[in-house]
Amino acid sequence: MTPWGAPSLHLSSLSQVRLDELLRELLDRVGEVAASRERLRALLDAVVAIGTGLDLHGTLERIVAAACQLTGARYGALGVIGPDRSLVDFITQGIDAEQHEQIGDLPRGHGVLGLLIEEPRPIRMPDITAHPRAYGFPDHHPPMHSFLGVPVRIRDQVYGNLYLAEKRGGGQFTDDDEELMVALAVAAGAAIDNARMYAQAGRRQRWMEAAAEITSVLLGEINRTEALQLVASRAREVAAADLALVTIYDEAADTLTVEVTAGEVPTGLLGSSVSIERSEFAPVVGERHIAVVEDLGKAAVWPVSMETGTAFLVPLAAGGETLGALAVAYGRGGTAFVEDLDLALVETFAGQAALALERARAQDEREMLAVLGDRERIARDLHDVVIQRLFAAGMQLQGATRHAVRPEVRERIDGVVDALDTTIHDIRGAIFELRSPAGSDVRTQIRDVLAEVREPLGFRPQLTLEGPVGSGLPEPAATALLAVLREALSNVARHAHATSVEVHVALGGGHLTLTVADNGVGIGDASRTSGLDNMRRRAEELGGTFTVSATRPHGTTVTWAVPA
Repeated sequence: MTPWGAPSLHLSSLSQVRLDELLRELLDRVGEVAASRERLRALLDAVVAIGTGLDLHGTLERIVAAACQLTGARYGALGVIGPDRSLVDFITQGIDAEQHEQIGDLPRGHGVLGLLIEEPRPIRMPDITAHPRAYGFPDHHPPMHSFLGVPVRIRDQVYGNLYLAEKRGGGQFTDDDEELMVALAVAAGAAIDNARMYAQAGRRQRWMEAAAEITSVLLGEINRTEALQLVASRAREVAAADLALVTIYDEAADTLTVEVTAGEVPTGLLGSSVSIERSEFAPVVGERHIAVVEDLGKAAVWPVSMETGTAFLVPLAAGGETLGALAVAYGRGGTAFVEDLDLALVETFAGQAALALERARAQDEREMLAVLGDRERIARDLHDVVIQRLFAAGMQLQGATRHAVRPEVRERIDGVVDALDTTIHDIRGAIFELRSPAGSDVRTQIRDVLAEVREPLGFRPQLTLEGPVGSGLPEPAATALLAVLREALSNVARHAHATSVEVHVALGGGHLTLTVADNGVGIGDASRTSGLDNMRRRAEELGGTFTVSATRPHGTTVTWAVPA
């Protein structure tokens, strides 16, 4: 007994061992708690870090860097899954730019990486190269063995997968590593969703600002080409695309013509036309549906080689009529947005282009009506005032001839009357021209052909036009007429050695007749008749005739006549 009355306590060697074990276990527990607290603090720091910015690509890079830091992984990547269940973007950590270039194309979700796409659940492997789905690494790819993969979800949708490889120190990824990555993936999904919504809101604001800019342009005097160019440029800028086209629909030919472009386009694309039949543009134009294609270059048979990535084809429609299509394309391998909101905004923006076309057409029609009104007024004045006065003057002169005593006076009066008749004839021709639709003035084109041959001939041919040549001529006949006239005058310039040429074009009685007569050496025994054969063929194709005859005392007369 001790002085205090307590029994003495003697620790045996066995009890001492047990106590040591308990102390070690307690220290281990304390160490585990401390380590857990440290890793929890690291996880919280990582969550805070990945949410510090709203730029989507920057957020993805921060997620990969945080994952590598938390697990001690040498390499990390985040693969973004596209609509076709393949990887459309691949953000990496631990591989520098030089290695990227040497490795080449980034993975698209085949092999082991595709396992997470097919079954979105965490996967751990001690050696990725030993898995049956493992493909051979490409040249210059760093060696990788230990592997951990975790899906990243945004609500119920798998946005992408987080891949980690080659744990530092040569060890394997642990259960704790997997739990940390599952927790990080949840925070990453929220951060990615915030960044996407922020980017979407920014795009929406830019679309609305661009639409307001186009609207302000449409409120004033509009230039069709400038307005469409603004539409294409703004569509490309706001969509962050590489290329934008505005095409115009020709219903008669069933083709689309590239009116304006924005971005780097192949030479020869501007102004080219493509057939809608059997192309991706068919439902866009026919049914006014938006189409998303993988490659704009394969959407139709273009006259030039073109290769792009994803492209949007949007109809330009106004008042139930399809006027054309807007195409917005991304570069090969680039990422594109395909959310409904973006497509709806592109469609709204395309309506601005359609409005520009409609307003430009209405403006042109108003200007055309004003021109035609002026022409009609001038034609009416010429017919009702000038011709009547000239005709009255001619009648008075003809009456005066009966009172003329001297023969030379009568001859001079008759000459003046003939000149008045010629003037009346010319004025009637001018009236026909004034009443012909703008843009179909064949008379002007005939005079242009005569001006072309003036230098090789050494003189200007004499022209006589009879009837409404400028207004009542069908397009096929007008085209053939100009071609035959040019061929005939070219033959005169090369072979006839003429000093005068008379050209007579007459439209009347349902026929169009062209006569070209020269005072040259004559046709003789011409060895080359290809030009004459062409003129004859053009006449026969239109159901007409073609003749070549000699002119007295010398020269040649070419007569070409077709129904009109």
